[in-house]
Amino acid sequence: MLLQTKKLCKQFGGIYALKDIDFEIMEGETLGLVGENGAGKSTLIKILTGVYSLDSGGILWDGKAAEIHNPCQSRDLGINVIHQDRNLIPAFSGIENIYLGLEYEKKAGIAVNWAKMKQRVEEVMTDLGVSIDLELPAALLTPPQKTMIEIVRAMMTQCKLLILDEPTASLTDRESEMLFEIIGKLKKKGTSILYVTHRMDEIFRLTDRITVFKNGQLVNTVETAEVNKEKIISMMTDNWVSEKLKTAGEFGEVLLNVEHLASKDNIVKDASFTVHAGEILGIFGLGGSGRTELLECVYGYRPVAGGKITLEGAPIGKPSPANSLRKGMVLICEDRRGKALVGSLNVKQNIVLSTIDRYAHFGVVDEKKEISDAEGQIDKLNIKTEGPKQPVLQLSGGNQQKVVFAKALMSNPKVLLCDEPSQAVDVKTRQEIHKLLRRKAEEGNAVVFVSSDLKEVLEVVDHVLIMANGKTREFFVNDGLTAEQVLAGCYAD
Repeated sequence: MLLQTKKLCKQFGGIYALKDIDFEIMEGETLGLVGENGAGKSTLIKILTGVYSLDSGGILWDGKAAEIHNPCQSRDLGINVIHQDRNLIPAFSGIENIYLGLEYEKKAGIAVNWAKMKQRVEEVMTDLGVSIDLELPAALLTPPQKTMIEIVRAMMTQCKLLILDEPTASLTDRESEMLFEIIGKLKKKGTSILYVTHRMDEIFRLTDRITVFKNGQLVNTVETAEVNKEKIISMMTDNWVSEKLKTAGEFGEVLLNVEHLASKDNIVKDASFTVHAGEILGIFGLGGSGRTELLECVYGYRPVAGGKITLEGAPIGKPSPANSLRKGMVLICEDRRGKALVGSLNVKQNIVLSTIDRYAHFGVVDEKKEISDAEGQIDKLNIKTEGPKQPVLQLSGGNQQKVVFAKALMSNPKVLLCDEPSQAVDVKTRQEIHKLLRRKAEEGNAVVFVSSDLKEVLEVVDHVLIMANGKTREFFVNDGLTAEQVLAGCYAD
């Protein structure tokens, strides 16, 4: 046995991300790790690679107790990871990126011996059957070439366990086939592979065994040849049944129509949906499905390669945040502090930020009007604050999120694009946000709701649209809908 964990536990804020995990991977095997969003897969990877420390339990490596407190210790054991987001420095060449974290070859112990370094890299590439121009900066490499660079970097050391986290998320089918060939060669060399993905066809094609995580616990490990997709999905979910409150179910005109939208970075490949006045449309997808990127394309944050967006019957030529805001569409983005709030400003300044031009007259800002309007939003949304001039970062996470909503509502939008709108807020605020969105829908707005929490989706939305591999798929009416039905749609071939 190459790797074992014994009763491994990890908590965040008193909540178990992993609980009593007895996990194992054998020498030379490819083990698939699956589970829905929040199951604990990423937490396990971060513990094995030294990003997180475990709270209790132990790790055995080659049958001996191992301490992994940082990434260097993990790599010294022979563990390497390739994340969905490639960890390359754009301006560095292939050789420079491959040697990140490795000791450079030297001439006479002083000058860098680039020729020897290149020779060593080329030997590994030849062994793997990889061909890349090592002089090119990483910024000019294609997604599969970046993946290959990371694999070569991993194999420059004595890599015994290679962890692949959603490795094909940004690859085309042909590019994925190239990666699968490399995986086959690594397996023949005796390298163990932990393959983490939401793509069930890849799991069944590549793995020897499958381990299923659910709610931070290990459900079971099974032989791949002895199960089917339906069995794996049933192990992954508690199969909640929709508990959405009954609504009128009658919707008005189409407010937003998206046809065959694709992003320039190929994360969104082909997405179409329609949302009506009075409707909350849920878009659900597993990690790497492109759900966040889809909303960013619609709003204009992310460059679009093709497709058509129509807002209230009028086509939007080139999407941009300013254009979307002007036409009545707002985005509640996932990254509250990074993209929605300006931490150096106070509550009032953040609330009026998107409509600040309406308060300026002949170069003079009407601060009294700003304060009055901000106080109105503070009262409507029950924002707990010392006043409109309190620094926004002094508020709790839930109240910061309410400020984000207050800013969005200042523009009187007709369409609200909500990406993880209740992320990292308390239960009470979460309920208030749900009620706010339902109220806006009842007032004739259209709401697009994205959440990685499937149970939340089933509690809030009228319809569920599945997204997987950058494409929109099955459409469900949320009436008695079950979690298993939704997940089955996510894993459809």
